[in-house]
Amino acid sequence: MDKIMLTGDRPTGRLHVGHYVGSLRERVKLQNSGEFKKIFVELADAQALTDNADNPEKVRQNIVEVTLDYLSVGLEPEKTTIFIQSQIQEMYEMTSIFMNLVSVSRLQRNPTIKSEIQMRGFQQSVPVGFLCYPVSQATDITAFKATTVPVGEDQEPMIEQCREIVRSFNNTYGEVLVEPEILLPSNEACNRLPGIDGKAKMSKSLGNGIYLSDDADTVASKVKVMYTDPEHLRVSDPGHIEGNTVFTYLDAFSTQDQIERFSGYQTLDEMKDHYSRGGLGDVKVKKVLTEVLNEVLDPIRAKRHEYEKDIPYIYEVLKAGTEKARGEVAQTLHEMKDAMKINYFDDAALIEEQVKKYSQQ
Repeated sequence: MDKIMLTGDRPTGRLHVGHYVGSLRERVKLQNSGEFKKIFVELADAQALTDNADNPEKVRQNIVEVTLDYLSVGLEPEKTTIFIQSQIQEMYEMTSIFMNLVSVSRLQRNPTIKSEIQMRGFQQSVPVGFLCYPVSQATDITAFKATTVPVGEDQEPMIEQCREIVRSFNNTYGEVLVEPEILLPSNEACNRLPGIDGKAKMSKSLGNGIYLSDDADTVASKVKVMYTDPEHLRVSDPGHIEGNTVFTYLDAFSTQDQIERFSGYQTLDEMKDHYSRGGLGDVKVKKVLTEVLNEVLDPIRAKRHEYEKDIPYIYEVLKAGTEKARGEVAQTLHEMKDAMKINYFDDAALIEEQVKKYSQQ
């Protein structure tokens, strides 16, 4: 079976370094690996509207922001199809079919949805669209018969729910859809990069993110206030590595070469050991991280500035990608309706059967 990759993001804001190490960096690597026959990256604006219905302008403005980030990190339209979810009407039809294959109680048990509902404070007033988010995501994946979905570990419950929907459809109507496999970041520190305040999730609403488009000074100022070890009050104090956000970021971003050049230590482990026994201050550790991050982000920022000069090109990329994606989705939906035998106008045998039935009356 040909390998097909599908992934994407909700366009609710600029992408941050958590997105980069959690999925973007891996997407570029996979794009250039030659391992996949087709690669699709989705701007999930319809899903973003499930909790931003009162502010569609926020979503609309961020379509370009996120696409600029995609192209700046190295996604290439010639190799990766970038498309806008809401502009493919067939996806809504697929979602409505899948809604009949999953129960409300199953959706309510989804750990990712439970967590997101709590974070947004929906309580008892959960929008139906938000509750059905996993169903919409199952459409995104199955519409392209994706075999591989590179995401962070927080998305594992969503992928499992997608597999359940696929099995339910195939068992009921025949083998049409493909069960996807999740592809997690190989670096454990990248699975869920914390915010600069040490909290488990980096987000625009919490104001604790470092964005791919942040300039060098902004990155430096954010690292300067980054959460470390609250008990490490003096340079001579022994410090804790676990839960120390600065070291989590160094685990996720730094190379051995960078550690040698920016810190003077041979390895990151050597640097951690010195911090743990005392004698290495937070100021120096944060300076090393600032150097590392800005070296990673410099080429991304430079490319972004170039793409910002030609916004019509961004829309050309999105339009071409969406048209290509729509053709793929339409084919899958056609196969689904054939299997369900609800392709009334294309079913010559059904028409002939009805002709015979009523001609005998």
